Amino acid sequence: MLSLWTFLVHKLSLLTQLARFQSKWHETVTEEERAPHQSGPGPLCRGDLLEVPRTIFTHFGIYLGGGRVAHLIPDILPALTRDPALTHTVITNTRLIVGCTFRCATVRVDTLEDFAYGGRILVNRMDPVMKAKALPHEEVAHRAERLVGRVRYSLLWNNCEHFVTHCRYGRAASRQTEQFCEVLKSVIRDQRSALASALLGIISIVSFGMAPSTALPTVLVPFTLWMAG
Repeated sequence: MLSLWTFLVHKLSLLTQLARFQSKWHETVTEEERAPHQSGPGPLCRGDLLEVPRTIFTHFGIYLGGGRVAHLIPDILPALTRDPALTHTVITNTRLIVGCTFRCATVRVDTLEDFAYGGRILVNRMDPVMKAKALPHEEVAHRAERLVGRVRYSLLWNNCEHFVTHCRYGRAASRQTEQFCEVLKSVIRDQRSALASALLGIISIVSFGMAPSTALPTVLVPFTLWMAG
């Protein structure tokens, strides 16, 4: 029992420490390669790939020149109204969370300040670690501009990192979600996950009584995890 609880705590700590994925994304880059990109944004070129580290994930955008940045961001408001006076305002956390829940997003153009949202901007830091060579700056900017508008959002398949890598390298990819999936796979592959889910199912049956809503997950979830592992 003690080892099972230790396992649960360990896996939960992995899922709550997703910020470290940012460092894994660049672990193959030498310190010398990093140094030029760690300072402030400085002079920016049209087509530059911008990053702003957040608490958990990193937000990405493509610089269009003139202090403007194109970026993909979840937003529920464009699905509710076409009034540009409302939709063009800075996206609040509530709009972002609801948009993410309903998989609604936009590729929009904001000022550099609104995009950064108080964070530090890093420039073209993916270039040394991407397998594909960066496209010409003007082509990168044109690609971003053509995609401006409403899009279907997916945390795993179509997020802000997929958008910028498609624009700059011609191939959509997201190292952050790849690392997240690796953690999930490590949880699924560990047979103790099935035992933990079975234990939680039994607790729910004891707490809420025997019913299809408690009995079926208690059987199906552990069985699925066991077969997947």
